[in-house]
Amino acid sequence: MERKDLISIHELSAVEIEEIFEFAKRMKESPLDYRDSLAGKTLALLFQKPSTRTRVSFEVGIYQLGGIGLYLSTSDLQLGRGETVADTARVLGRYVDGIMARVFAHQDIVDLARHSGVPTINGLTDLLHPCQALADYFTLLEKKSELKGLRLAYVGDGNNMAHSLLFGGAKLGVDVRIVCPPGFEPDGEILSQARSDAAASGAAPAPEVTNDLAGVDGADAVYTDVWTSMGQEAEAEERRSLFEPYRVDAKLMARAAPGALFMHCLPAHRGDEVTDEVADSPSSVIFDEAENRLHVQKAILYLLMSSR
Repeated sequence: MERKDLISIHELSAVEIEEIFEFAKRMKESPLDYRDSLAGKTLALLFQKPSTRTRVSFEVGIYQLGGIGLYLSTSDLQLGRGETVADTARVLGRYVDGIMARVFAHQDIVDLARHSGVPTINGLTDLLHPCQALADYFTLLEKKSELKGLRLAYVGDGNNMAHSLLFGGAKLGVDVRIVCPPGFEPDGEILSQARSDAAASGAAPAPEVTNDLAGVDGADAVYTDVWTSMGQEAEAEERRSLFEPYRVDAKLMARAAPGALFMHCLPAHRGDEVTDEVADSPSSVIFDEAENRLHVQKAILYLLMSSR
């Protein structure tokens, strides 16, 4: 993969995504073949937002590749006392071989990548969640054998998860439909970019956004996310009343195609965006997605850091 950073799927080509998937597949099947591939490398893990899957999968991933992960919360850094992101990046770049950051503002990850001088990976921002979306599409590929021509219905808030799924679908030939309450559509610029990507690739139809649950009809996969993301807690009650009609339950899943998969990035607020009946059903691949974070991120780490 001829690039230094992974900030957005929008910046990746279909060939680069396929390369990530190929290495993820190899690493999943034969992990010991890569156990020393990043020996002596150190990955800084910078967290403004706490996490289960992102922290554990990246820490375990760098360890399984022979490297070391260094966990850094904002309380561990001078960022919490006013040092700029740019200065923090310049310092970290002198010590480590790569940075993974899970932050609030998207500009922070952009600044880290610009000033660190080492490979920088977007572990999540308020705008994008590329590593999760790549793991999701890798899971979908495992289950369906082919991505091009599939239809994915994302039901819920047009958030960072929806944005990265839009970018991934446009590159990989997946027909993505965002089904959301009025006022919670994806960012207009992101949607425009995804539509341009789809047109340029010729692999996928232009993604659609609708407030109508009919957008789920015939979908090969139904995806949802929490109704209230971190930092939006004050809006939780209002959001719950607006999003309730968009809960993924057995009735909504029945509108999808036979054999449709249920997907969720986790953590799930069971009883809100999804019922237990769906989350624990044979159609659910939510824990396969969680596992595949490890394999896909190991592939990303290897492709970005092994040549340094």
